[in-house]
Amino acid sequence: MCNLYRIEKNPDAIRRLFADVDIPLTFPEGIPNLQPRDVRISEAAPIVRFNADKGVAELVERRWSWPSPSGKPVFNMRSDRREFARDRCLVLADSFYEFTTSADPKQKRKDCWQFRPAGDFAIAGIVRDDPKVGEAFTLLTVPPGADIAGYHNRQIAVLDPTEWRAWLDGSVKSVEALRPSAGGSLTVSAKD
Repeated sequence: MCNLYRIEKNPDAIRRLFADVDIPLTFPEGIPNLQPRDVRISEAAPIVRFNADKGVAELVERRWSWPSPSGKPVFNMRSDRREFARDRCLVLADSFYEFTTSADPKQKRKDCWQFRPAGDFAIAGIVRDDPKVGEAFTLLTVPPGADIAGYHNRQIAVLDPTEWRAWLDGSVKSVEALRPSAGGSLTVSAKD
């Protein structure tokens, strides 16, 4: 499961991406000071949610994961055959990572692989208000596409910019929008 991803875009680049697909983007909590970085579970990161009353998308920073009843973080959620009719968001990213057991049995750490789509993308997510941590998000997962299957048995749900509006405003069903990435759509490299 994806437990690390990277964001490199600044707010101006993000605003232009949304303008290119005719989605007005606002910053209701102010423009965040985004620096290129790897995002880890429980850290705050930028997401975009839809404000139906105003008809605009809103970029806010929220915590990645909320606690499950057992206390473990809910950072990924299976989307298979589930409908998420509300509380949808886009998690902004430029690449994501998966980990595999090393071929060297003496190596204690897992190998880390960075996956990067050819173009811009966002990760499908949902937002929940949790009494312990406040509003937080999780990444939705699907069965792996051909590019990921050799590394992991699940993948995050990757959405192309042309799919963002329908995901945010709920005009497409989750079961139609969330699917494995097409073969050849992701490049993979070992993370240093």
